[in-house]
Amino acid sequence: MTASNRSRVAALATRPKDAPPLVMLTAYDYPSAQAADAGGVDMILVGDSAATNVLGYRSTREVSVEELLMLTRAARRGVAAALLVGDLPFATYETSDELAVATARRFADAGCDMVKVEGAAEIASRVRAIVSNGIAVVGHVGLLPQGARSADELKVRGRSAEEAAGIVNDARALEEAGASALVIEAVPSPVAEAVARRVRIPVIGIGAGAAVGGQVLVYHDLLGIGTGHVPKFVRPYASLHEESVRAISAYAADVRARKFPADAESYTMPDAELAAFKARS
Repeated sequence: MTASNRSRVAALATRPKDAPPLVMLTAYDYPSAQAADAGGVDMILVGDSAATNVLGYRSTREVSVEELLMLTRAARRGVAAALLVGDLPFATYETSDELAVATARRFADAGCDMVKVEGAAEIASRVRAIVSNGIAVVGHVGLLPQGARSADELKVRGRSAEEAAGIVNDARALEEAGASALVIEAVPSPVAEAVARRVRIPVIGIGAGAAVGGQVLVYHDLLGIGTGHVPKFVRPYASLHEESVRAISAYAADVRARKFPADAESYTMPDAELAAFKARS
């Protein structure tokens, strides 16, 4: 991590509540990270959502460390200004402090300024261990996709008073353990607002309303690249899947009709060289 990025990460803990909301976006390779960075986002998350959006898995639980590290290194090469956050994959940090630190170190070595983990009080020790080894942590509360064993479990959290209070307590536990920021996912807006009010560190929402310190979306959802279910909280800003299909269909039609390539898209030879070549062939 550069000295500048280290300073920016350290400043998150004292970021004023009335500061402009942080903008986070996922990215999974060089061109997507380059586009996100050029678009002016503050933080780029190489999310384990790459499992379903890029690698074709049915669940985020299936992606490996090696796969995410490859994507992380590619994204790092596309980032000039934003902070790069690496998602630690399922089952690579939960079981021991030593494993958590070892996995986090691999992501830091791949170029991450911060790493993200899911869970709360039960992983507070892991957060402390990672932070004590000089690696900044983003926590994640509310809906925890890594904990979902089926699509049916990917649903809103915190609709009961008891569960909502638990999410607030989870957020406070992660802050006390040393997290520099929090992602809060798929909770009612009043719950996210209570979390943002009860912790000092930035709270970045996804499906958590507007009363938080930032927002994160998945790259493919924002740009309309994917073809699956689009969550309620997503606002597509483009329809690139449809545009891609249109362009590819037009290309295929031109090739089959021998309209591509045209003379303007082909290379030529000097007349003398062409004549000599024809004489030899």
